[in-house]
Amino acid sequence: MSELRFAGDKAPLQEPERQYFFLERAAAHVEELARELGRRPTCCVTTFGCQMNARDSEKLAGILKRAGYEMTDREDADFVIFNTCTVRDNANQRVYGRLGVLNGYKRRNPRMRVALCGCMMQEQTVIDRIRESYRFVDLIFGTHNIYKFAELLTAMFEQEGTVVDIWKDTDRIVEDLPVERKYPFKSGINIMFGCNNFCSYCIVPYVRGRERSRRPQDILREIRQLADQGVVEVMLLGQNVNSYGKTLEQPMSFAGLLREVEQIPGIRRIRFMTSHPKDLSDELIQVMKESQKICRHLHLPLQSGSTRILQAMNRRYTKEQYLALAEKIRREIPDMALTTDIIVGFPGETQEDVGETLDVIRRVGFDNAFTFLYSKRTGTPAAVMENQVSKEQAQAGFDRVLQQVQDTAREQVRKYQGRTMEALVEEVNTGSPGLVTGRLSNNTLVHFPGDASLVGRIVEVSLEECRGFYYMGKMLT
Repeated sequence: MSELRFAGDKAPLQEPERQYFFLERAAAHVEELARELGRRPTCCVTTFGCQMNARDSEKLAGILKRAGYEMTDREDADFVIFNTCTVRDNANQRVYGRLGVLNGYKRRNPRMRVALCGCMMQEQTVIDRIRESYRFVDLIFGTHNIYKFAELLTAMFEQEGTVVDIWKDTDRIVEDLPVERKYPFKSGINIMFGCNNFCSYCIVPYVRGRERSRRPQDILREIRQLADQGVVEVMLLGQNVNSYGKTLEQPMSFAGLLREVEQIPGIRRIRFMTSHPKDLSDELIQVMKESQKICRHLHLPLQSGSTRILQAMNRRYTKEQYLALAEKIRREIPDMALTTDIIVGFPGETQEDVGETLDVIRRVGFDNAFTFLYSKRTGTPAAVMENQVSKEQAQAGFDRVLQQVQDTAREQVRKYQGRTMEALVEEVNTGSPGLVTGRLSNNTLVHFPGDASLVGRIVEVSLEECRGFYYMGKMLT
């Protein structure tokens, strides 16, 4: 952890009061910059990675907007911040590529400032490379101290050179800081941070830290405030939401939290991710079954259908246990859409192991799956395992899995043909302005005639034509 020093620092020690102190100080610097530029300074927050990162970016944007920046999507802005992901190597390479572009922008605009944060910044090799090859970066911080962004922003204005503030871990959770939401009608809510599972291929526990849950009263207070602001759908976020509550002084199960959220007036839809199969309880299945608000979509990562590979991955369930769980969910909640994650090419994986994965896909009947080639992450046990799979063999297995996933998903989505279902209208269709795009409870998209006045509303839609993975439909008046 680095030490930030400020001239005449009389900042409060308590949070979040300390951050609001620095937010005012940062706003003064932004105002001075505005006078020099003759206009309001612009800022761009670019997100790489998962829903957790997207939510973090909303927190960053909330601070920046409160400090006086004008938000933009242009990466030639006066201040650009990359919120990075490091789950797979190609995510890192994308960031390095974009940094090369930013270097060109900064040469043309010396007052431009660049910041990097997120999971990628928790790796020392990344920090070393940035310091050596990307010296134009002004601010670097990680995942554990994002709540300090106002303080770090002030340091960027007041200190010489690159400000680097990386923490190895934390147990801190700071509430009540500004947030700039992307959508007025739906929102993600962090219910916990970090992960205790240590899957052998995964870098997340090392960059996000150990598991810690927010207090239920803080979560429920935030959701009530969102409902008062017109939010109708919430997404509860955590690396493993099924283990929510274990670190609280007064433990509460995730199922118990869902029961409380369902009681909040104005909230009409509840989503959550991600669920670890080993922690999905009968209590949670019962809550989902009885709920009128929990969406009929469960993301349940499989990763592999081979028990031998699952053991090497440290997933702590077998193929048979996963199949039994999926069967129980289908039996108790027949209209529940199941989606999953699958990794192909894990060390030691054979074509027979891939065949086991194909068998699970066929037997479960996934509505969709995110399929990935294994990506070696330095610092994880899998990175040093013997029998690393060749790119050619991994690609061959990946192609087989992807084809099966697509075939199964088409069959699943086609089942809804001719039905009438509720859709939350999320946007005007970018390709066809005469259409809007809505999302069904089961996460399937439907496009139908409409205009911007429908965005944010939940409407009845007739699903008239299945086009593979989505529907064309008609709103019922």
